[in-house]
Amino acid sequence: MKKPPLIFTNVILFIVLTLIAVVGTPLWAISYGFDWFEIGVTIFLFYFTGMCITAGYHRLWSHKTYDANPIVRVILAIGGAMTVQNSILHWSSDHRIHHRHVDVNDKDPYSAKKGFWFSHMGWMLREYQAARYDDYSNCKDLQKDKIVMWQHNHYVPIVLASNFGLTAFLGWLNGDILGMMLLAGVTRIVLVHHVTFFINSLAHIWGSRPYTDANTARDNGILAFFTFGEGYHNYHHIFEYDYRNGIKWWQFDPTKWLIKGLSFVGLTKNLRTCPEERIEKAKLAMQLKYAQDRAISLPNADEIKAKIQAEYELVQQKMSEFYATKKRIMALRKKNLQLSYEKLELDFKYKELKNALKIQQEKWQSMYNFYLEPQTT
Repeated sequence: MKKPPLIFTNVILFIVLTLIAVVGTPLWAISYGFDWFEIGVTIFLFYFTGMCITAGYHRLWSHKTYDANPIVRVILAIGGAMTVQNSILHWSSDHRIHHRHVDVNDKDPYSAKKGFWFSHMGWMLREYQAARYDDYSNCKDLQKDKIVMWQHNHYVPIVLASNFGLTAFLGWLNGDILGMMLLAGVTRIVLVHHVTFFINSLAHIWGSRPYTDANTARDNGILAFFTFGEGYHNYHHIFEYDYRNGIKWWQFDPTKWLIKGLSFVGLTKNLRTCPEERIEKAKLAMQLKYAQDRAISLPNADEIKAKIQAEYELVQQKMSEFYATKKRIMALRKKNLQLSYEKLELDFKYKELKNALKIQQEKWQSMYNFYLEPQTT
């Protein structure tokens, strides 16, 4: 099958930036060195611009997981342009198509089923999507956003001014314009590129699938560390409208912390989260599937599968009762009926159900772990 023609602008851009980063920057470091100010600016811009993609392009504009103050949105738009990953409108359009048609080879712009290289950056080097390059019909909401359209219509000047203008100015202040542009400009762009691209490639190849196996997306705590929290990708692909990717407090998700932190000072609001019950039931359903798949290879498979199914149904029942009671309590709190007889009765019931659910979950987990452990003879 004949491959589509190369997109020479992208090919040249990636080659030039990469050569400068892997050849020019080390040669400059050997010949002249970099001081701590240049290194500090590079680290700051790496995290700042990378999180403008994850918090801005991705979670704010592509998925509408929260609302942000216009000042925050302008900053995210400029920082996102500094990564040289196209405009918000174009990036979000591609990403929405990816979620709608994930893993469908002829529809997913960066399908992981076409291999690591294609999903990492190969999809940007040829005209695989020439027919829809300027089709933003899936982003009509974003076309009404003045900040999005300002950035889209002035993308190249913003890229040049924010990247090379800013780094040249900081270099001038520090007495080394070229050194700052090499490290905080070009090298930082290349690093942010590949860290972002890992979300499309490695996060669909390496890791676990605790919430769904309907697609290739994986959860991987190591990748989360390098991708500003985006490594919990299996969760994201089933609950894409949640502003969090790492839902546990200990999971590394600085993008989540940034969005939440800004909400405390009123700069973000309407942070969307998936109901805890849906999350737990999705996880439970996947555990059921894994356990039953394992049981097929064991003696008395039908008997074991029936036992697993029965325990699963008990956990699900306890879970439904617990969360139904929790919802009723929350509804009473909103009505300021904390001291009502109904509220007190529900509180007692809630504690009983919570304890019963915990016991049943522990029983389920013990059985689940037993059947998933390698069987010895």
